[in-house]
Amino acid sequence: MLYPILYGATAISLGLWYFYQRDESRSRLFQNLFFGLFAAYLVTVFAAQVPFGQKLSVLFRDLVVLSVAGLAFLWAGYQKRKFYIAAAVVSLGLAWFYYAFIPNSLTETPNVTQSYEPTAELLVELAEGESPDVLQAVVYKYNLTAKRCFEPAAADVTELDDYLAVDIPSDQLDQVSSIIADLQQIPQVDWVEPNEQISIAPIPAKKQPNINHRFGIDDPGLQHLWGFEAMKVDALYKLTRNAKLQPRQKALIAILDTGVDGQHEDLKGHYRSLNPADDNDPKGHGTHCAGIAGAVSNNGVGVASFSLGDDFVEITSIKVLNAAGMGSQRSIINGMIKAADAGAAVISLSLGGLSNQKRERAYQKAVDYAQKKGTIVVAAAGNANRNAKNFVPAGVDGVISVSAIDQELQRAVFSNYITDLRMGIAAPGVNIYSTTPGSQYATYSGTSMAAPYVSGLVGLLKSLDPSLTAEEVHTLLEQTGKNTKNTKETGKLIQPHAAVAALISNS
Repeated sequence: MLYPILYGATAISLGLWYFYQRDESRSRLFQNLFFGLFAAYLVTVFAAQVPFGQKLSVLFRDLVVLSVAGLAFLWAGYQKRKFYIAAAVVSLGLAWFYYAFIPNSLTETPNVTQSYEPTAELLVELAEGESPDVLQAVVYKYNLTAKRCFEPAAADVTELDDYLAVDIPSDQLDQVSSIIADLQQIPQVDWVEPNEQISIAPIPAKKQPNINHRFGIDDPGLQHLWGFEAMKVDALYKLTRNAKLQPRQKALIAILDTGVDGQHEDLKGHYRSLNPADDNDPKGHGTHCAGIAGAVSNNGVGVASFSLGDDFVEITSIKVLNAAGMGSQRSIINGMIKAADAGAAVISLSLGGLSNQKRERAYQKAVDYAQKKGTIVVAAAGNANRNAKNFVPAGVDGVISVSAIDQELQRAVFSNYITDLRMGIAAPGVNIYSTTPGSQYATYSGTSMAAPYVSGLVGLLKSLDPSLTAEEVHTLLEQTGKNTKNTKETGKLIQPHAAVAALISNS
C-alpha cells in the first residue's frame, strides 16, 4: 500500500517545488520534502517481495514519468500561465498513469504450481480408430503405461475418446523430451501434450464488508454482499416478481472443484447429486463457489443468489480437485465431459493455472464437446495479475472468462486481465461472503469467487432460454454490462437485471 501513496506524494512534491521556486523558503521546504519522499519511495520499491528484475523495471518506468513531468514544469519556467497549463497536462497524465499502472506494479504474484500429474504425465491423441498398440515400441523402450483417458457419451461428435493417458516411471522422468519426440514420430499419433497439474489457493479476505441494503428478501447474510449493490440485484428481484418470470427448464450448474457440501443449510434446496462421493468438500473451496452461484434465496438463512425461487437453477458437484486442492488437465477435462453428459447448462470452473503449451488442443476439444451438448463453460481468469490468455482453461476459445473487481470497481490487484480474450467479463471477487462446509459461512477473495457469479447468471438466463450459446450469452452480458474503472482489462461488470430484461424483451 505504501508504494502507490509514496509515488503519488513524490510527484505532487515535485510540482510544488517547481511552483514555489521563486519563494526561497517554500522552495527549500518542498525540495527537501521531495527528496525525503523519493528516498522512502526507493526503499519501498527495493523492499517489495517481487523479483529484482521487476523492481528495476518499475523503477525505470517511474523515473521516466517523473522526468517528463519535471521537464514540463521546467518548460513553464516562471510564467504562471504556462505553469498552470503544464500542471494540468501533467496532472491528467499522472492520474492516468497512476490508475493504469501504479497499484499493481509491485504486487506479489501468487505461487502457481506448475507440474505434471504423477500418474499420467502425458496426453496422447491417436488418429481416429487407432489402437493403443501403435505405441507399443515406445511403451516398451521406456517402460511406459498407456490407457484410455476420456469416455464421452457422445463419442461420435468428438475426438476426446481417442486420447490416452501415458504414465512415465519415475526413473524415466529425465527422458520426457525424448519420450515426447519418439511418440510424435509415430504416424498414428496426432498430438502429444503434457498433462499439466494445477492447484488452487483461496485468498483469505482482509475484511468482511457490511452494507445496509436488504434487497427485498430475508437472508441475513445479505449485509455482507457488497457485490449485490454493484450488480443491482434488487432490480433483478423486482423484475423477477413484476414480470412473473417462468423458467422453461431448471438449469443445472455444475461446480467442478473440490466438491460441495450438498447438505449445507443454504444449498440443499437447490442441490442435485450426481455422485455421492462428490457431495462433500474437505477443502471448502467448491462449497464457497456453489453458494455464490446458487444459494437458496429468501429462505431466512445464509446468503442468496440471482435466482429468486427454486425453479430456475440447481447446483451439482463434480470433484476434479483433491482434498489438497490439486488437480490436472485430465481430471478437469473428465469433469467437463461428465457435466456435459449429465445435461449441465453451465460448467463453472473456479480453477486454472499458467500453461506452457502453445496450443490447448485437449482443453479446446473439451470446450467444443460441451458446447455441442448445449453446455456453456465459465472459468476464472486467474489470480496472478497477468494476461489471462496464458492461463487455462480461461484462455481457451469458447470459454467465458471472468476477471475480479473490488468494491471500488477497480480490477482486483491479484486478478488476471482479459484484454486479449474474446469473451471476457467481470464480476465482484474481493471480500466475497458465501457458504462453507458444515452450514458455515466465510469471506474469500479471488477470481474463483467472481466466476460463479457469472455462472449463476448464465444459469438463470439458460433457464429462461435453454437454446442460448456461449457467444450469445457473452454478447448479452457485454451489451448490458457496466463499465468498471479498468473496463479494457476487466470487461464489463455484469448487470443481471439488464441482461434478463434484454433477454425477455427479445423473446
